[in-house]
Order: sequence, then structure tokens, then C-alpha cells
Amino acid sequence: MTKLLLLSAGIARMLPDDYTGFTFFVGTMAMMAASAFFFLSLSQFDKKWRTSVLVSGLITFIAAVHYFYMKEYWGAFHESPTFFRYVDWILTVPLMCVEFYLILKFAGAKIGLLWKMIFLSVVMLVTGYLGETIFKENAAIWGLVSGIAYFAIVYEIWLGSAAKLAKAAGGSVLESHKLLCWFVLVGWAIYPLGYMLGTDGWYTSILGKGSVDVVYNIADAINKIGFGLVVYNLAVKSTKEI
Repeated sequence: MTKLLLLSAGIARMLPDDYTGFTFFVGTMAMMAASAFFFLSLSQFDKKWRTSVLVSGLITFIAAVHYFYMKEYWGAFHESPTFFRYVDWILTVPLMCVEFYLILKFAGAKIGLLWKMIFLSVVMLVTGYLGETIFKENAAIWGLVSGIAYFAIVYEIWLGSAAKLAKAAGGSVLESHKLLCWFVLVGWAIYPLGYMLGTDGWYTSILGKGSVDVVYNIADAINKIGFGLVVYNLAVKSTKEI
């Protein structure tokens, strides 16, 4: 009961060597600062790019709110806030996939690409959550399904219709698309690794087990803010070209 009161009051103590708590705190502030930056910059862009920048701000704002609660949860219980993290991801990751559609929309992207990316991202996250929290005895199987959805996203943006549209568009759109692709291929790779470290499966004997909250927090900030900055830079360049 005392722990719950501390959590609700937001007065959980953070020790000097609590690096996980520190990264939750920094992540909260970084995401909030990025949100303010994206929202306040909207008026400087041509109308067709404002939605993309707005979505970037929504991604970091949603993450900031969840990171605040994750920070408090960690401070009170010193347990990985898995539920809050997946709620954050189920909202922000599909929005990050939406960014691909938005920057390719004016290159001819169809609405089907939007729904395909959203569907794959939701499958990736829902199956990951089920394997990590509910069906732990079959975590490897659920993780496999989640991994297939992840690689389907990777294929779509690197080699599929999204990649072809970006190549046809060329210029700043192609450059920005490639940068976002690298974020997905490299930056998102930490998430399946964290899943394997936190569950039992054939991979446990190779990787072992452990907490990756610090790495998750750093990766989240880099991926979400980085995504937004790529879109912001594209909007700046495209607005100047008009």
C-alpha cells in the first residue's frame, strides 16, 4: 500500500546509482522537449508537410507521457514497466510506420501501404506482448511471429513498394526514406534482442537473461526523436524548394 501511495504521489526516491531510473527521467524530458519543438515549428512548413511533423510531435509526446509513468513505476517497485512500455509502443510504433506513408504520399503511395504498415506493426507488438507476459512458456513461438512481422516491415521499406516509391521520388524524399529505413533496421533491432533476454527459449543458452531497460530507454529516445528529426529536415528542405 505504501508503495502504491508513493507511486501515485510521484515522490519515489531515485538513488544516485540508479541508472535505469536516470534514463527514464532523461527519456521523459527529451521526449517532451522534442514534442514542444515539433509542435511549435508547424507553422513554418507548407501545408502538405504539416501532418508529417505533427505526427512526429505526437509520437514523442505520447512517449513522454508513458515515460513519466514508467519512471514513477520504476522508482516505486524497481521492476521493468513492461505493460506501460507496450502501451507506449502500440501507439507510437504504428505512428512511426505511418510516417513512411506520409512522406511517400506525394510520390504516389496508396492507402493500402498505410494499412499494411500499421497491421504489421500491430502484429509485431501484440504477439511480442503475449509472449513476454501471458504465454511465457511459448515465448519463442510468439517471438518468432513477432520477428516475422518485423522483417516484413523491413522488407517493405527496403525492397518492397515503399522502397520503389522512394526511389522514383528521388531527391530529399529518397534520402529521408533511407535514413528512416536505417532507424528501423538498426535502431529497432534492440527490441527483439531485449525480448530474447527477457524470456526463455532456445536462445537463452546463447544470450543468457537480463534486464535491458537502460538500453531500451536510450534506443527509444534515439529512434523516436531521430525519426522526427528526419521528417522535420525533409519538411524544411521541401518547403524551401517551393
